[in-house]
Amino acid sequence: MSVTTILLFIIFIIVYRFLTKKSSSNQLSLPPGPIPLPFIGCTIQMLLNKQNFPGWIHKFMDKYDTPILCIRLGPSTHVVVVSSPDLACEFLKKQDEVFISRPDFMSAYLISGGYLTATVSPFSEHWRKMKSIVNQEMLSPRIHKWLQPKRDKEADLVLRYICNQIEKQDAIVDGGLINLHIVSQHFFGNLVRNMVFGKRLFGQGMEDGGPGEEETEAMDALFTILKYVYAFCITNYLPWLRWKTDFDGHEYIMRNAIDIVRKYQDPLINERIQLWNNGDRKEKCDLLDVLITHENPKLTPEVIKAQTVELMIATIDNTSNVIEWAIGEMIKEPLILKRAVEELDHVVGRKKLVEECDLRQLNYLKACIKETFRLHPFVPFLPLHVSTKDTTIAGYFIPKSSHVILSRFGLGRNQNVWEDPLRYDPDRHLRGEGKQVFLSDNDLKLISFSTGNRGCPAIM
Repeated sequence: MSVTTILLFIIFIIVYRFLTKKSSSNQLSLPPGPIPLPFIGCTIQMLLNKQNFPGWIHKFMDKYDTPILCIRLGPSTHVVVVSSPDLACEFLKKQDEVFISRPDFMSAYLISGGYLTATVSPFSEHWRKMKSIVNQEMLSPRIHKWLQPKRDKEADLVLRYICNQIEKQDAIVDGGLINLHIVSQHFFGNLVRNMVFGKRLFGQGMEDGGPGEEETEAMDALFTILKYVYAFCITNYLPWLRWKTDFDGHEYIMRNAIDIVRKYQDPLINERIQLWNNGDRKEKCDLLDVLITHENPKLTPEVIKAQTVELMIATIDNTSNVIEWAIGEMIKEPLILKRAVEELDHVVGRKKLVEECDLRQLNYLKACIKETFRLHPFVPFLPLHVSTKDTTIAGYFIPKSSHVILSRFGLGRNQNVWEDPLRYDPDRHLRGEGKQVFLSDNDLKLISFSTGNRGCPAIM
């Protein structure tokens, strides 16, 4: 018997035992999906379609005509994709405790400084501790009210910047051209920096109030991190490759972007810690002070730096994205823009500026924002959840350690839920007399801030 024949025979036995073990371990079937190859699953197909990973996933969901899809990657990881609100509630509400963890991804590991933070870290006691600190000490209603003067100041400054742009164009009467992409991203970047570090700029900024080189570099790095966190990377599913080769090039990109962000943030954190240690700072003025002075437990500098990076990337994406798309849709639909302006004139009036206390009464404007969340999410999928044990959903077997992804496009554009789902229609959120619009959706017909243990802690 030749060596080749022996090898083939051994491989056949291994494959047979692998398949029979899987099939006999549970009587229920996995959700529908493409047939995986032994050991590598559908990894090759994913590599061939990595440039349009979301489109490839949704194509399979259409092919199998299913709201729940299962794709096996690597030797044993099942990736379960969901596009039905009922199933989404099953995962994130009824069985929230089962799907409370996050996967061990290279990108998440780097962002969190080795899983020291509250959002991307897998389930652990340290995660519980950080989640409690962020929810109760940093993003509570009390802290939100405490930081309002900083938000008010940034709102005034962004209006001044817009006015400066119009004056520079000598277009005061008829208005001027404003780059919404720059304004929205840097408005929220400046805002979060001010709430975290007590300063809105890393450098001097521009004379007209626009971002300087430092802010532009830091903001570009943050959005690079957002692009690659939880992105498909083969080393996440073939872990033995992780520390041997940067197969996808993701690690280099992520490390470089994180280094840029921390180049600006870490010196401020080190300086602030030293001030507290020396007794030269006695009053809390921002979120960095809150982290440094937290007791029981006392946070290390490494935890503070990692949590600060995570806080920055978690607060700039949805907010800036919704402004660009909402105004873009309003420009396409002048009647929607007219109604929004009329509501502002009626609720706020033309002789004063909008304040946060006005937002409760701006129901049509909130409907426009909610419709933008539905139709134009910043990313196609919610961050991954991981099952902590075997379970059953909708009659399907979901193995322990499965990666669960909720499709924001699949939910928000689901034709079984939304009438004419590709049309921008804020009125769909106003149907019902006297209905108050809330930006979240408890039924998960759209994803704005998620829900459950891994939902956005700043949702209120």
